[in-house]
Amino acid sequence: MHKALEVLYHEHETIKSAIGYRKKINVLAKKNNPKFKIIVTELVGFFRKYADNFHHYKEEKILFPLLCEKNALLKDDSVVEEMLGNHDNFRDIVKSIESAAESGNYKESDELLNDYFDMLIDHISVEDDELFLMAENMLNESELEKLYNDFQKIDRKLGLDIKYDFENIKEKLEFELSSNQA
Repeated sequence: MHKALEVLYHEHETIKSAIGYRKKINVLAKKNNPKFKIIVTELVGFFRKYADNFHHYKEEKILFPLLCEKNALLKDDSVVEEMLGNHDNFRDIVKSIESAAESGNYKESDELLNDYFDMLIDHISVEDDELFLMAENMLNESELEKLYNDFQKIDRKLGLDIKYDFENIKEKLEFELSSNQA
């Protein structure tokens, strides 16, 4: 596997690590624990800034256009279009999760969060099992190297320290959920 695609796989693993806390988050919502709102706020920031700004941005601005350039059939009615549609849906759902939590409707926010987690898991599976393999087969070594360099430029532009901080989401959630359970 080329290091360009390893970047995307690693970002997926980071996103999945946040999803791994769903049961503990569900307990907070069911108990109507105010800590739920704090956790949701943390997750919303993570999904907006890490999943969307760092990860989806790389796919939408660099990977997907390159794949479509290599194979014009990918421009319409393809896995690329499906993934782009998912990204748009994810942005809308994150807004709804945040809105419900801010209004104190923890049950609705938790249901939306669970739906979002399920959709993310499916989305990640499609990218990992289909799209990234397609990219590795379609792109030559110099294209993959350029992809990697472009990914690195994005990370530097957005802030490597910020990215690394978000990659510690598991530790942050573990701390928040274990030290403040009701």
